[in-house]
Amino acid sequence: MADSSLLAMRKFLAPEFIFGPGCLDLVGIHTWNLGARRPLIVTDRGVMEAGWVERARTSLEEAGLSCLVFAGVSPNPRAGEVAEGARFYLENNCDSLVAVGGGSPMDCAKGIGIVVSNNRPILEFEGIDQVAEPMPPMVCVPTTGGTSADVSQFAIISHQDEHRKIAIVSKAVVPDLALIDSVTLTTMDPYLTACTGLDALTHAAEALASLGSSAMTRLHALEAVRCLKAHLVSSLEEPDNLEHRTQVMLGSLHAGLAFSNASLGAVHAMAHSLGGQLDLPHGECNALLLEHVVEFNFREAAEPYRAMGEALGLDLRGLTGGDAARRVLDELRELRQTADVTGGLAQRGVKISDIPGLAGNAIKDACMVTNPRQPDQRDIEVIYEQAL
Repeated sequence: MADSSLLAMRKFLAPEFIFGPGCLDLVGIHTWNLGARRPLIVTDRGVMEAGWVERARTSLEEAGLSCLVFAGVSPNPRAGEVAEGARFYLENNCDSLVAVGGGSPMDCAKGIGIVVSNNRPILEFEGIDQVAEPMPPMVCVPTTGGTSADVSQFAIISHQDEHRKIAIVSKAVVPDLALIDSVTLTTMDPYLTACTGLDALTHAAEALASLGSSAMTRLHALEAVRCLKAHLVSSLEEPDNLEHRTQVMLGSLHAGLAFSNASLGAVHAMAHSLGGQLDLPHGECNALLLEHVVEFNFREAAEPYRAMGEALGLDLRGLTGGDAARRVLDELRELRQTADVTGGLAQRGVKISDIPGLAGNAIKDACMVTNPRQPDQRDIEVIYEQAL
């Protein structure tokens, strides 16, 4: 077989998922069907207060399962929290995991699953394909429309001692089942809705431009852009409109399927560094960095970014590279500002003196490998400076 044929090959991995309003109530029977009898629910306090954990627990108990709850998860899940959750899992003889929440509970649950199956600290699994033993059965119920951890091969964990995040990328961390219920989005506040929706848009943008993109990932990424452009702002204006919420959740799903298989790029590498060093919210960081990274990458990824612009509703026919880039960047900026994610990193506490360290961690992040334009340390510093 010719080398060019081998280079053109791509695989596509996705878990089983059920999509639609009300599917949260199926968590009990589907967890039972995976052979689970004593699941550990992994969540956080905010999701518990919203009522989704109690609803999941009711479904599990009605299916005959005895479940426990671990809610000690921070917005940027930490290695110590994974270790604590793994101890709790083993001490209580749990046999499966049900993650209910946004990206943080789902990533923490993945970390717990890795540790209990492989009997090693979570920080030892950084990188690509480092997880030897499969996790216990795992079901994810996402409650935000953006992270897509419920369908992805990624788990992101904070390394507190080194003030950075690690990326674990492995098909071993793909959940067995995702129950994607858009009703859960109705308890999100407007700012969280905006940041997680823009996180999903970033997933789509990075998957489109990624060196690992394929026909299948482009299909999902462009549909994600269309859904989010049409419904994200409307979901902020009409928060109880379930059609808008469902389309935002669908956009998040499409984006997750795209980036899980194509990987990501500099936006996520830089956002991971911000979250690890300064404990800033991941979706907000992505939203503030996206337009600046697209500008840096445009000359190497003009075709996928033009396709993204057209999916955003722009007419780019006849425009040169520079003019097309300006239109796309203006549209991304306008969408972010209309969603009321305004200002820059400086307003979030980032100082110019932080930037060399942030760039040093970002340049080593696994997501940087598939960025379409390979930056050096100074390139990343400049992008951070522009985003201040």
